[in-house]
Amino acid sequence: MSAGAPGHPEDDPDDKGDKGGVRTALAGLTTRGRSFLAAGVAAAICAYVLGQSDLLRVGLLLSVLPLVCATVLYRTRYRVAGSRRLSPARVPAAAEARVHLRMDNVSRLPTGLLMLQDRVPYVLGPRPRFVLDRVEAGGRREVSYRVRSDLRGRYPLGPLQLRLTDPFGMCELTRSFSTYDTLTVIPRVDALPPVRLTGEARGYGEGRNRSLALAGEDDVIPRGYRYGDDLRRVHWRSTARYGELMVRREEQPQRARCTVLLDTRGIAYLGAGPDSAFEWAVSGAASVLVHMLERGFSVRLLTDTGNSVPGEGAEGFAGASQGSADAAGLMMDTLAVIDHSDGTDISRAYDVLRAGGEGLLMAFFGDLDEEQATVAAKMRQRSGGAVAFVLDSETWVREPHDVPGPEDPGEESLRMLREAGWTAVRVPRGAALSELWRQADRERSGLGALSGGEGRS
Repeated sequence: MSAGAPGHPEDDPDDKGDKGGVRTALAGLTTRGRSFLAAGVAAAICAYVLGQSDLLRVGLLLSVLPLVCATVLYRTRYRVAGSRRLSPARVPAAAEARVHLRMDNVSRLPTGLLMLQDRVPYVLGPRPRFVLDRVEAGGRREVSYRVRSDLRGRYPLGPLQLRLTDPFGMCELTRSFSTYDTLTVIPRVDALPPVRLTGEARGYGEGRNRSLALAGEDDVIPRGYRYGDDLRRVHWRSTARYGELMVRREEQPQRARCTVLLDTRGIAYLGAGPDSAFEWAVSGAASVLVHMLERGFSVRLLTDTGNSVPGEGAEGFAGASQGSADAAGLMMDTLAVIDHSDGTDISRAYDVLRAGGEGLLMAFFGDLDEEQATVAAKMRQRSGGAVAFVLDSETWVREPHDVPGPEDPGEESLRMLREAGWTAVRVPRGAALSELWRQADRERSGLGALSGGEGRS
């Protein structure tokens, strides 16, 4: 028998020699086979002691039957190809994915009874097992099972295993496929209402900066005149050079930018598990990333370590140079495996923001002491708008009947951020991001009305 990848059956495992084959065959004896063998040996011994030839025949029959079954099963060569398909391959936490298995008999001989087993991590559920009836030559069998995880991450599925058994149930042998697939469990994404935190309804708009298609007014590469072009756009210098009407290229809208900052410092969060403050922050960052990409923004994911995802294109932003779906998938894959960092400050993220251009800044902070709150306040200077969701991790691990302490350092951090121009929202335990999203919009609208500098479009 051979096990292989989809459509590419592999050869049999390396032959270990006659002695190895005998040991493998005998190791595959089931409880029934071992019982028959033991009973046969006992009957043969009793027949020898008592001088009963009939009992000796019975003992030999009982002993030989499991050995013959093991030998025949070991010598049997099935050529079977297997494949696995995940639907979908990227699934949010607490959602189910279906795994489809397909077995093809690529030999000219029918198979016997097969037991199919797939290896899955324990967090995805019990190990699935299927019994496949006789598969005719050139035939196929398809089965499926479901997996589910409350914890994000990347989980290997496989390798696939086949168990062969003889008709009498005396022996079982296991053969394994060599390939495996990976299920990516991404953070849960919440749908956010279309509020106007930036003063614009979309990534494109009248209030957005516009740029020429190429360099500028004095270095324009024109194109030929087309019917319907505005004559005011005729570039006379190029017209005289080429001998035909040439017009300036149209201005193109410059996509609005948004940076989603995720604080991953281990010291900034308490507790663990799917309901912890850190997991809420990761899920919140994922929700904002998807929401802003859907609105047409060029988006990047930035962590406190200074790492930017996707890290390609103009200053690490995605959505313009590559498709929004690809950008979202890359950032979701990053958030699926992101973990606490060993850092103690957010200064490296500030250095990245200080070197970049203006744009909307959406931040998810853990506990901020006075020093880190000061650094976070400086980030507002180069951003077109800044919204911070600050998680007080102590409230997330505190029991409902516990009395909070007299001092609340979280309020001081919020005050410092707000004085620096942030729209800072405190995140209580178990809060819904959509409600905090609306709250941030209301607070930002109030600040804009008071300052007269920011309004809705």
